[in-house]
Amino acid sequence: EEAVKIFAASKPDTIRVILMDVMMPVMDGLQATRAIRTLNRADALRVPIIAMTANAYDDDVERALEAGMNEYIAKPVEMRKLIDTVKKVL
Repeated sequence: EEAVKIFAASKPDTIRVILMDVMMPVMDGLQATRAIRTLNRADALRVPIIAMTANAYDDDVERALEAGMNEYIAKPVEMRKLIDTVKKVL
């Protein structure tokens, strides 16, 4: 929920990438991603969102991508993988 509020309050195109934990209280990462993607601003559709979670099964990846995430990183996060993924989406 906080991620959605922060993105919504930011100036357009100032947030270049979002690292989104999938398992969060109040609003999970899938719900937060859907909420960001439906905001009435152009950058909401193009800001890269990278899922980060310990659940790395094919159906988890599929749900993340269907929610509007661009990439998926399994925990524990390997720094090289994170850097490469951020470079890829940017």
